[in-house]
Amino acid sequence: MTQKDTNESPLIPVAMQIIIYAGNGRNKALEAVQLAKNKQLAAAYQALASAKKEITLAHQTQTEIIQNEAAGRHYEPSLLFTHAQDHLMTIASEISMTQNMIELFEVVLTDAVSSNQPSSI
Repeated sequence: MTQKDTNESPLIPVAMQIIIYAGNGRNKALEAVQLAKNKQLAAAYQALASAKKEITLAHQTQTEIIQNEAAGRHYEPSLLFTHAQDHLMTIASEISMTQNMIELFEVVLTDAVSSNQPSSI
């Protein structure tokens, strides 16, 4: 193993930070869905807001690397960074779907209340 092989890529800690932020976002999104299923919409929207904050932090972390590279800094390819970007994009989509699900729960609950019918949710 050469000295170059033993040096940690500067992308490794950045990738881990992206994965942590995105993972926190996923956890909050899942919490939001559970709250909505329990008809706790205000709390669901709060958890969704937390999920969005976490995914924004992950995105900002990724953007910093992209801007550095656009400015001329060279990074060696990193499988972990690629994984982190995939993680970020997947969870960003999950958070978007979570918002749609909560909004759907809200419509169904509102319709059930206005028609005096019990909700089956």
